[in-house]
Amino acid sequence: MNHPAQLAALKKPLPESLLAALLSLFGERCSTSEAMRTHHGRDESSYDPMLPDAVIFAQSTEEVSDAVKLCAAHDVPVIPYGAGTSLEGHILALRGGVSIDLSQMNKIIAVHPEDLTVTVQPGVTRKQLNAEIRDTGLFFPIDPGADASLGGMAATRASGTNAVRYGTMRENTLALTVVLADGRIIRTGTRARKSSAGYDLTRVFVGSEGTLGIITEVTVKLYPQPEAVSAAVCSFPTPGDAVRAVIQTIQMGVPVARVEFLDERGVKAINAYDKLSLPENPLLLFEFHGTEHGVKEQAETVQEIVAEHNATGFEWATRPEDRTRLWGARHNAYFALLQMRPGARAISTDCCVPISRLAECILDTKADCESHNMVYSIIGHVGDGNFHVQMLVDPNDPEDIARAEGVNARMVARAIAMDGTCTGEHGVGMHKMDFLVQEHGEGAIDTMRALKHALDPKNILNPGKIVQW
Repeated sequence: MNHPAQLAALKKPLPESLLAALLSLFGERCSTSEAMRTHHGRDESSYDPMLPDAVIFAQSTEEVSDAVKLCAAHDVPVIPYGAGTSLEGHILALRGGVSIDLSQMNKIIAVHPEDLTVTVQPGVTRKQLNAEIRDTGLFFPIDPGADASLGGMAATRASGTNAVRYGTMRENTLALTVVLADGRIIRTGTRARKSSAGYDLTRVFVGSEGTLGIITEVTVKLYPQPEAVSAAVCSFPTPGDAVRAVIQTIQMGVPVARVEFLDERGVKAINAYDKLSLPENPLLLFEFHGTEHGVKEQAETVQEIVAEHNATGFEWATRPEDRTRLWGARHNAYFALLQMRPGARAISTDCCVPISRLAECILDTKADCESHNMVYSIIGHVGDGNFHVQMLVDPNDPEDIARAEGVNARMVARAIAMDGTCTGEHGVGMHKMDFLVQEHGEGAIDTMRALKHALDPKNILNPGKIVQW
């Protein structure tokens, strides 16, 4: 088995014959410039850049297939690249190789409003999709925060703020077109809402992070735009009060569309970054979708629940511009938190637990951060038991980094002991490979590894991610 450091040691120069073939095929859409390689050799993780040897910009499934065939013939790694917003080192080129940028594959192929489905190329972003289908009265609800590409969202099994009501990419992806490690093109699934025909290959590739194939088309579910939308915000004296209010809301079956938690540090950061004046206490941000009557009823129920848990300042945001400002601030939280310690690097991690254990997991993690003097914030999509810890460390201080990684390791162990998972939505990448073994056990990891060997026998598809070779 190859560890990441061992894979890096296996890096070889890009064969001149391969580069010549790529230049012939892609022309100006093939680059070996340091600036382009650097851009494609880093993401939003805490890792230092690891650069590919070349970057190509594909414009069709056939071009991806041709590039993969060439790389396979030369035993050269290929790393699919979407929007570069991943957080766990997914797109880093441990062995060099060729980064296949899919951002120019950004066409909406077919909208079927009567079936509530759409098929897109992988470079289409969620904001682009919703802008282009607005007139149909439908929308795509998966919202991981960043304006990620749908191909990347499928590859990492993304979710985000709306998952408590609409689910994740796992539940919303119906079919894929995938280029395999030998360049063959396959289609998984159909636009039918269910099937019992054979192995569920769609869900094999959803969440595979480019290690089993390169996604070049995605068919997803759409939903009717809600008749009415309202948001509300309220503060709490303690994080425990806030989280217990969420638990009661979910257990009572209130169909909230979104419910987000920010601790007092997160609120302080977004106040400064987005020029808001929210009370700097633990906060919940709710959104309700439905009919005018249904939204009003949901919000009134939630208002009663949060009052039982010492909430203060329950305020409505019914105007679209007010909702946009609040949710914009929430989506900017990652960058706002970076300002808490200028010059620091963020170690951002997540886990997900059964909703009944959420308060315990968050409070124990918070106490751990405090006892180790971390500069941190806890935020999360707590409606489905998922929360994030962002720790700011001095990139030149190994002890500071080690303290943060220790907090991360204990948080994951805590979540797994609660029958939760090491990552609710970030994915595995490089950062959580060892935690995956803790969660699933060696037998399951061996099964995953067998699947990787079967589909990618040369280990050229995004090597060094998810499972050790």
